[in-house]
Amino acid sequence: MLDKSKCDEELGTEIELYLKEKGASSPIDYDVLQEYDDDEKIAIIGEHFQDILVCLGLDILDDSIMDTSTRLAKMYVNEIFWGLNSKYFPKCSVFENKMQCNEMVVERDINVQSFCEHHFVNIGGFATVAYIPKKKIIGLSKINRVVEYFSRRPQVQERLTAQIFYALEYILQTKDIAVTITADHLCVKARGVEDIKSKTTTTKVGGTFKENPASKAEFLKFI
Repeated sequence: MLDKSKCDEELGTEIELYLKEKGASSPIDYDVLQEYDDDEKIAIIGEHFQDILVCLGLDILDDSIMDTSTRLAKMYVNEIFWGLNSKYFPKCSVFENKMQCNEMVVERDINVQSFCEHHFVNIGGFATVAYIPKKKIIGLSKINRVVEYFSRRPQVQERLTAQIFYALEYILQTKDIAVTITADHLCVKARGVEDIKSKTTTTKVGGTFKENPASKAEFLKFI
C-alpha cells in the first residue's frame, strides 16, 4: 500500500535515470505524466471507461454498473499504477556495514502483484532478492517496498526483474545482487492458450552471483 509520507522523490528521479542508462526503463511519457494531477487522471479515465462500458452494451444506469467507471479509475490511479510516478519511490534507509557482513542476505516470498502491459490483467507471484553487503546494508522492509514500487505499473516480468535489480544496485552501490520472480500471468490463464497451471520465472544476477557458480547455486537453492 502506498504511504505518501514515506516516499523519496529525489531518489526516485535518480533511479529512473539510472534505469534509462541501463536500458531498463518503462515506456513512460514523463511530460504527460506530469500534466495531470491524480484527481484529473481519475476524472479522465472514468469518463473514457464509461464509454467502454456503453460500447460493450452494459446498462450504465443499473445500480451495479453506474459507479464502475469511477471505481476503476480510482483503483488505477491510487492502487494499481502509482508506481509510474517517481515521486512515490520509497524512502530506502541504508546503514554503514559496521559488522563487516560479507555473506549473502536473502529475502524470500516477497509478494508481487502487477499488471501485464500487453493485456492489462494481473501478474501475481513472489520474488526472492539477495545481496552481499559491501559498505552498506539496507533495511529489510525497503526491499519489499522497492519490489512493490516497480510492480505498481504496467509491466513485463523480465523488465520488472531488471528494475528491482538495478534499483538495489544503485542504492547499495554493489553489483552483488540477485533477483528472481516466479509468477502467474492471467493473460496466459484466462485468455489465449488458457493454461491455468503454467508459471513464469525470470532471474537477474550480477557480480559474484554471475561470476561465481557457487554463489549463484547458493542463491538458487533458496528459490
